[in-house]
Amino acid sequence: MSVTSPHTVFVPVHPGPERLTFDTVVKAAEVRRALEAAIADGRIEPIELVGARPVDRDDLARIHDPEYVAAVLDGRPERLAGSNGIGWDPHLFAIAAGSAGAIRDAALHAIATGGFVGALSTGLHHARRGRGNGYCTFNGLVVAAQAALDAGARRVLILDVDAHCGGGTASLIEHMTGVEQLDVSLIGFDGYTSLPGCRLVMTQPEDYLSTLADELGRVVDPTGIDLVIHNAGMDVHERAGGLTGMTTAVVAERERMVFGWAARHDLPVAWTLAGGYTSTGFDLTDVADLHLLTPAAAITASRAGVAG
Repeated sequence: MSVTSPHTVFVPVHPGPERLTFDTVVKAAEVRRALEAAIADGRIEPIELVGARPVDRDDLARIHDPEYVAAVLDGRPERLAGSNGIGWDPHLFAIAAGSAGAIRDAALHAIATGGFVGALSTGLHHARRGRGNGYCTFNGLVVAAQAALDAGARRVLILDVDAHCGGGTASLIEHMTGVEQLDVSLIGFDGYTSLPGCRLVMTQPEDYLSTLADELGRVVDPTGIDLVIHNAGMDVHERAGGLTGMTTAVVAERERMVFGWAARHDLPVAWTLAGGYTSTGFDLTDVADLHLLTPAAAITASRAGVAG
């Protein structure tokens, strides 16, 4: 594994929200604070935090209907502008464009360096061509995949382990040559019928890790993949939106499994936050700490890959 040091995480740049205070919108800042604290006290080795470039209307119009993109920018018509389920705000376009830009930049950097690169992006995989859905406004996973293809990648795998199904992504990549999805889910929201290049697997907590291991083992010709986009949702966790039995230890092992698999096959990875929510007695700081499992596993796997 060819890995640059320090490790790199792209941070969405956008103005602070006015009334949008849902976890999906605000948690990136908390994850950044948690990451900086973990670096300062030595729990995670140094990571370079880089401001990402927001995507623009032309970038988005390659993936989404231009009418929908315009609605998110202008707030009209309301049925489109607020179709993500959170509602519309004057800052929504900048927030969503920043999030999509961060995972795009992470994907391009991962291809360029051959390493594991992160993005503090959320609210991606339920968005469809002509509307938002499930707290997702723009599908940055597909924006990133398209950017990777434009940069010369021939095969991009979107590995979606968010608790919910990535039906928005599936609908967008169905006719895209060179992009495929492996979607291992616990909760049936946004479900879809598997297609040749888009596999959805539903599982339960007691089978979660073995199912993921089996599915990674079924990936055809992994060495032919040019980029993995890892949608590392923490909403699988039993306190963060998931199911009982999905403990921190299980989620940590999931992350180790994903990056270990990528390292064994020498695959660049762009990872992103995806879902993870507060609950009774489980605040945004707790959610942020869960998200730190992803860079920790990435660093461990990349170091092992270099040693190997």
